[in-house]
Amino acid sequence: QVQLVESGGGLVQPGGSLRLSCAASGFTVDHYAIGWFRQAPGKEREGVSCLTRGDIALYYADSVKGRFTISRENAKNMWHLQMNKMKPEDTAVYYCAVTGLGQPKCVTSDFSDWGQGTQVTVSS
Repeated sequence: QVQLVESGGGLVQPGGSLRLSCAASGFTVDHYAIGWFRQAPGKEREGVSCLTRGDIALYYADSVKGRFTISRENAKNMWHLQMNKMKPEDTAVYYCAVTGLGQPKCVTSDFSDWGQGTQVTVSS
């Protein structure tokens, strides 16, 4: 049974950093495409960053390019989202997700299993 558990959310000031983690069980992270998504109040869930199987392709939303970094930690069967130079518009609930598709698009419909979400708030 696939289970994803996010951690690392919280309150951060503009310009600050947070590192989100997604601990996985029921599958081997190294063998799947993974991603991070976010949903702000009143908005649809959107893809933030995704990494395909075999790390063949890497996607970042334009709004986070140069500030966010996705990475796998295969030894611990987890992955992370390092968020730097954070802005108030990064405030959202962040979700990690996994899919059996090898080369998915970074869209919610291509991902099948989701974590429960972690709140990230950027505010002074």
